[in-house]
Amino acid sequence: MTKKLFAFALIFTLVLTIFSACAPSTSAEESQSGGISIVSTIFPSYDFARQITAGTDAEVTMLLQPGEEVHSFDPTSQDIIRIQNADLFLYVGGENDVWVENVLSGLDQSVDTFRMMDYVTLYEEELVAGMQAEEESESAAADEQEWDEHVWTAPVNAIAIVKAMTAELIAIDPANAKTYQENSDAYVAQLETLDQSFRDVVSSAKRNTVVFADRFPVRYFVEEFGLDYYAAFPGCSAETEPSAATIAALIDHVNAENIPVVFYIEMSNQQMADTVCEATGAKKLLFHTCHNVTKEEFESGATYLSLMQNNVLALKEALN
Repeated sequence: MTKKLFAFALIFTLVLTIFSACAPSTSAEESQSGGISIVSTIFPSYDFARQITAGTDAEVTMLLQPGEEVHSFDPTSQDIIRIQNADLFLYVGGENDVWVENVLSGLDQSVDTFRMMDYVTLYEEELVAGMQAEEESESAAADEQEWDEHVWTAPVNAIAIVKAMTAELIAIDPANAKTYQENSDAYVAQLETLDQSFRDVVSSAKRNTVVFADRFPVRYFVEEFGLDYYAAFPGCSAETEPSAATIAALIDHVNAENIPVVFYIEMSNQQMADTVCEATGAKKLLFHTCHNVTKEEFESGATYLSLMQNNVLALKEALN
């Protein structure tokens, strides 16, 4: 990590030196519409911003490309220039956004920023998600914990973030305050309906447990709806190969509780879910965390709302 940060700092310094003369030109190109420029690191905040600013000349861009693995993201020189020229820069915060703090501290001028983790109650990321194999939990107990960054996965958090983002946009661009507020109010109403849909599923379900044969970036979601859970890896763990004990534990839980669905998350290789499903007869389904979208999803107009509405259907099948 230290070597990576040193290399990034060196590259960042060179970028600012080489491209500083280009910045005004880039800003002009991105602001031809006359609207404000909003730059987001990932899909959820990007989508929230475009819902709020719909119908205005605001330009909303996302640094993470559709289909790109978020945990291996490194900003390009052009990305840094976009951040430099943004009227508002949206990011999550947390361990995966260490590079953001390095960029912001090295900019020639300050940029208005919006950090999603600042607007919700945070959970510590569990080193072992849910009730995974006991031996793994014991070995991990002494390790340092980090804040779970996937705050948008609970619709109530999305609502809080959207309301705070709306206030920030109005402060930056008061000329469009009425449009921003009207868009925000309508969008929040849709998010509230989404939240209630999940609550209806949970309240009428036959069971209360979900299984993720994958990473587990939905801690905020399960906590909000009071779900029990088993998972192969915590959060967005860098691990990719589960132990035999972990796979066996998941299989045992699925069999013992007659769990009908095993979840995988977007852009997963699905191998672990396949193994558990083959051993148990459970059905494999996608639970989309909305962290990023594929190129096909992006081009077809996928939104946070549409992806989460699909999760409502998937959860209903998993709990019945």
